[in-house]
Amino acid sequence: MFSYSNWSVLTVSFLAVLYLPLSGIALCSVLHLVSAHWRYEIRQLAASLYALFPLALVLLIILLVGGEHTFPWLHEPAEHGHHLPAWHNYTFLVIREVLGLLAVMGIYWVFIKRQEVSERSAEDKARFHNIATWIPFTFVLYGTMVAWDFEMTLVASWHSAIYGMQHFISNFDMFLAFLVIWIYVLNTRNALVRQVEEYVYNYLAQMLLAFTLLWVYTFFAQYLTIWYGNLPGEANRVMAMQDGDYGVLWWSTLALKFIIPFTVLSMRVCRHSPSAILTVATCIVVGTLFERYTWVAGINGSGTMPVLSAIVISAVVATTGFILVRRSMRRSHLIKV
Repeated sequence: MFSYSNWSVLTVSFLAVLYLPLSGIALCSVLHLVSAHWRYEIRQLAASLYALFPLALVLLIILLVGGEHTFPWLHEPAEHGHHLPAWHNYTFLVIREVLGLLAVMGIYWVFIKRQEVSERSAEDKARFHNIATWIPFTFVLYGTMVAWDFEMTLVASWHSAIYGMQHFISNFDMFLAFLVIWIYVLNTRNALVRQVEEYVYNYLAQMLLAFTLLWVYTFFAQYLTIWYGNLPGEANRVMAMQDGDYGVLWWSTLALKFIIPFTVLSMRVCRHSPSAILTVATCIVVGTLFERYTWVAGINGSGTMPVLSAIVISAVVATTGFILVRRSMRRSHLIKV
């Protein structure tokens, strides 16, 4: 019941839930900083994902309470390969993760409140701009810490200088894909008080193509370095994921997050087709979930794929998240009652 493969589903659910609001507010901030006019089409939708933060906090607490299931290095003596002994202090880990998430929630809440009144006066606009400049730094620093704690250092002796970047780029790519699916569903069901304009799909498709290329660059930069160096401490983990029991997920990730998106979105006609963009977005979301699970559960290259627990846990988490976000959208008068 509580095998590591099963418990890893909960870790992946936490990461997926966490990065939706984390990336949503980051996108609002970046679009504001570059003065993108289409930010007005999606910023209230993206901000409504803030409602997922409490769910992420609950999942985080569950993972930390069950730390012996979440972090394999807790079972290893410190003298065996803990290259970051101070970082592998469980009390410190709990403190930094809980306080980090609470700090992010606080900063993002201030951003949302200032965004709501940013057009009221010149002073409000300036205050909003000031907090917006802090959001990208918050996203990168906190995302790097999450990447280290919940994926990179699961094998205490393994590290990669580029892994933090690969992690949050991949998850931001997943958010963009989720946003495409979300907008498509809301528009086709005529659920929004004011529908998102269709030209937004093209802008999101361009961003998906850009982050697809950025993801494969970080993926290959890390893989090439590890493969060429061929140091057992680094290569063994990657080769175990690639050739072990989770190999099908590893190769599926490459197809779903690079080959399909790059092939389709490279064609201009596809970047103007909502149905084509929707197909690519679905591939990216599934590929990212495969990627997260491979890096969390496949650290030794062995284990079973807990399909039943994945379905049950994902369904419970997704339903809870749906209720929270729908309630937030109703309070903001974004959807029709």
